Amino acid sequence: MTAGALSPQDAGLLEAFLEMMLVERGASARTTRNYGRDLQRFSAFLAKEGRGGLIKASHDDIAAYLAHLHKTGRAAATTALCVSALKQFYGFAHGEGVRKDNPAALIERPKTTRPLPKILSLAETEKLLAASAVIEGGGGKAKALRLKALLEILYASGLRVSELVSLPMGAIRKGQPFLLVRGKGDKERMVPLSEPAIEAVGKYLAEGREKFVAKGGSKFLFPSRGKSGHLTTARFAQMLKELAMRAGIAPSKISPHVLRHAFATHLLEGGADLRAVQQMLGHADITTTQIYTHVAQERLKNLVFENHPLQNRTQNRRKKKSAP
Repeated sequence: MTAGALSPQDAGLLEAFLEMMLVERGASARTTRNYGRDLQRFSAFLAKEGRGGLIKASHDDIAAYLAHLHKTGRAAATTALCVSALKQFYGFAHGEGVRKDNPAALIERPKTTRPLPKILSLAETEKLLAASAVIEGGGGKAKALRLKALLEILYASGLRVSELVSLPMGAIRKGQPFLLVRGKGDKERMVPLSEPAIEAVGKYLAEGREKFVAKGGSKFLFPSRGKSGHLTTARFAQMLKELAMRAGIAPSKISPHVLRHAFATHLLEGGADLRAVQQMLGHADITTTQIYTHVAQERLKNLVFENHPLQNRTQNRRKKKSAP
């Protein structure tokens, strides 16, 4: 067997593991591909070091591999993803009875510093929504109604931009204040819509959508005559940049994902339950959603520092001491 080549037993277990992640856990194709790649690399390391194969790897083998990754300059975030793959794989092997122990159980993920996401303030979001309602001349009514509907849905639901632009007509149920969304891993979830979003969608359907439908009709809520059949994520991002300029907001601050961040953070600041926000965002793991609690806490801290009377008194004393 060549260095890095999987034994039939290792190859069979790896294939079963990746199939389980894809089918039972609902992991995306990208995640399963990355897990397979990381486990193949671990297998290659084991073979090169004469340590055996995947199934027989020990805790020390895993620790040696992680030390190797650190020595070769692998970023902590990348190593953390590799550790996640190893933990999932050996948890599966143990659960299936292939191993009597889990050699990755006590392996700790390296600490990573995750930057807080950029978001818009409530005032900036309102300015953006107000600007989207302005109908420009030159037959721009349909475009304005479409943009207004897109923004209201995005801010009301926190959809991923890919989910938003590809919404089918069936996602909107007449008289129902929610969307039926098919997200990552082909999982469905129901997301509530606000009254402004329902109103904006209603106006767009009545007076705007048909302007974008090609001959033969379209199954999409936001159709396009392009190859995909619906508005593209790139075009929507461009529309947002143009809208930001009209609203007097720096275009660099605006993207579809920033509005998704704003949705989550504004909800948590308003007292929403973290689990409810997780469900609406379609996060498989609540730790992904928890980043927004850090954003909300950071904003609250800055608010206190800037406006609390004791903080202002401290700043005034410092100014007096520094005065000549």
